[in-house]
Amino acid sequence: MKKTAFFLIFLMLFSCKEYIDKPKNLVDKDTMAEVVAEMAINDQVSFMYQGKNLESGTRFILKNYNIKADDFVESYKYYVVNQKMKDIVENAQKILLEKDPKAEKYVKDKLKTNQNVPSFTR
Repeated sequence: MKKTAFFLIFLMLFSCKEYIDKPKNLVDKDTMAEVVAEMAINDQVSFMYQGKNLESGTRFILKNYNIKADDFVESYKYYVVNQKMKDIVENAQKILLEKDPKAEKYVKDKLKTNQNVPSFTR
């Protein structure tokens, strides 16, 4: 599933070379950030249960926010093309840190470790 998700994101990025009209059912930025945060948590669960199909977690997240999969994909493409995804991801990171305050120390430690790595490998 993880490989499929990366392939779809990669495909979306390169298929969106031209301007995209605002989708009819655009997911607002705040909701998009919450969904991205939930999906990040779901992605981490896949490491704990390797070999299991966790696609139902993604469906549950979208259903919980009353978002259709097509609307999410169209909104995602729209935000990527219009260079607004960075803000959404930063908001999602804040949401994750609010849910688990201990994670902030872990993130800061990782950032310090990565600063010691030459920039061409990041």
